[in-house]
Amino acid sequence: MPTLDAPEDRRRKFKYCGKDASLRRQQRMAVSLELRKAKKDEQTLKRRNITSFCLDTPEKPAKGVAVSLNLGEIIKGVNSSDPVLCFQATQTARKMLSQEKNPPLKLVIEAGLIPRMVEFLKSSLYPCLQFEAAWALTNIASGTSEQTRAVVEGGAIQPLIELLSSSNVAVCEQAVWALGNIAGDGPEFRDSVISNNAIPHLLALISPTLPITFLRNITWTLSNLCRNKNPYPCDSAVKQLLPALLHLLQHQDSEILSDACWALSYLTDGCNKRIGQVVDAGVLPRLVVLMTSSELNVLTPSLRTVGNIVTGTDEQTQVAIDAGVLNVLPQLLQHNKPSIQKEAAWALSNVAAGPCHHIQQLLAYDVLPPLVAVLKNGEFKVQKEAVWMVANFATGATMDQLIQLVHSGVLEPLVNLLTAPDVKIVLIILDVISCILQAAEKLSEKESLCLLIEELGGIDRIEALQLHENRQIGRAALNIIEKHFGEEEDESLTLLSQVLDQDYEFIDYECLAKK
Repeated sequence: MPTLDAPEDRRRKFKYCGKDASLRRQQRMAVSLELRKAKKDEQTLKRRNITSFCLDTPEKPAKGVAVSLNLGEIIKGVNSSDPVLCFQATQTARKMLSQEKNPPLKLVIEAGLIPRMVEFLKSSLYPCLQFEAAWALTNIASGTSEQTRAVVEGGAIQPLIELLSSSNVAVCEQAVWALGNIAGDGPEFRDSVISNNAIPHLLALISPTLPITFLRNITWTLSNLCRNKNPYPCDSAVKQLLPALLHLLQHQDSEILSDACWALSYLTDGCNKRIGQVVDAGVLPRLVVLMTSSELNVLTPSLRTVGNIVTGTDEQTQVAIDAGVLNVLPQLLQHNKPSIQKEAAWALSNVAAGPCHHIQQLLAYDVLPPLVAVLKNGEFKVQKEAVWMVANFATGATMDQLIQLVHSGVLEPLVNLLTAPDVKIVLIILDVISCILQAAEKLSEKESLCLLIEELGGIDRIEALQLHENRQIGRAALNIIEKHFGEEEDESLTLLSQVLDQDYEFIDYECLAKK
């Protein structure tokens, strides 16, 4: 039976029990994986260029002359020594690769065109040819990992990085796009781009006069250089990137803000050292402002980043609190999008996992009314996160803070959620109720609390749970009834206890940790 004074080893097993805030917070980080899986398509890893744009350069074929080539002619043209034929063949291949449905990426790769296109990237006398080759390689790299590998193994990374210094803006931008697709494939190619010294060249391109579409591409590529773990980007790369990301956070364009925030969310998705690098860069005040954005593509990644940060140390969480996150998170519990409510509840549950002075700050920012509202009326996926917040709050709170929690009206929705079809959540609620009852006993208020629980229909629900098909729930419910509502134990209760004791294994609280 959970107690307020559980032994240390017992407390450390349960995800939210006791005062070890750093442990509770680390264990809560498991939830972030589930959240990320649900959001994995919110930022595009790779993009194909399907626009009908072409350079107007001298070696371009005469206007009005349409060039139509079959695959054999493309192969012959690409391997020609005539720059005009090379251009025509490469442009035709690029157009094939730019069609919206079923682009023939595999066909072009198997035709052996990649090595020759990589050579064209080096043709500084023919920027239009460079552009078409970079565009074609961009679209090939937007495909599967195998197709991206074909571009990398064709030797494209270094020539593309060299094109970042091209005087032709369109060529330069297309090279940025291609590198973004390569980096977005995964940590292996991301690190290949980084090790070839791409970051300084990319950062050198950022300027106030840069066309907005170009800056968007740069920001997106930088975000892909922050993406993926196992391993994370190297420390030297992160140190190079953070000042630029802070600068991009000051922009007003929503796409740039979105990708800059996603980049920071990737960098904070890890150990406390990683989180500390981002916090020390001074991004939190701006992130708090962006959390008030009406645009979902900005709000979502800024909230995600802040949620990651408060999984860190108490000190890192305090920096977030000092930056004003508690001005915004309670409001986001009332957002019209359940996905935002869920992430806000997750972030608040990690604040509640901290020491009692963090819990006091939650109270100071009046977080309990919107929390109770979500527990009553939110979608179940949001209610689950809210239950975790209550659990963290209850098990880390002082007696006075627990009293305020009870007075907020939290027991009514918790009792109603005892019928939820989720074993984990029901067990947590039973543990919270037990915790509150034991606190009330210490304050000599147990009788009035028991009456309140009875008025809310709690006793009936807890008694019904004694017969739950899950033995852990049955035992937890029986323990509450025996300890707090069973002063005159009858024969049937004794028999039920004996039945539940048969082959019963005590609750392994580690199994309650969210996956």
